Amino acid sequence: MKKPAFFCVLLCGLLTIAANLAYAAGDPVAGQMKKSMCAGCHGIPGYRVAYPEVYNVPKLGGQHAAYIIKALQEYKSGQRVFPTMHAIASSLSDQDMADLAAYYAQAK
Repeated sequence: MKKPAFFCVLLCGLLTIAANLAYAAGDPVAGQMKKSMCAGCHGIPGYRVAYPEVYNVPKLGGQHAAYIIKALQEYKSGQRVFPTMHAIASSLSDQDMADLAAYYAQAK
């Protein structure tokens, strides 16, 4: 491989890595704009749902971003079972999940 071609491949690889890191980081401002679908349940202190069983809805503010992303991915895939959360998580992109996680991780 000639040097210019090598550097072109290297530069493309580095740009891809940088783009993926920015994508994975999550934007708390964007997350705040997307939180309306979460606030109906997670924004009510002490809220419980009774379907399919009585379940205490957890507080999201201050939770670790990685945990929120993992939970949303598991609801989306069906590894975690809760019909409402599956429906909501299924509508989220990976970036949406990262943004929401970034917002709730810094929220109190």
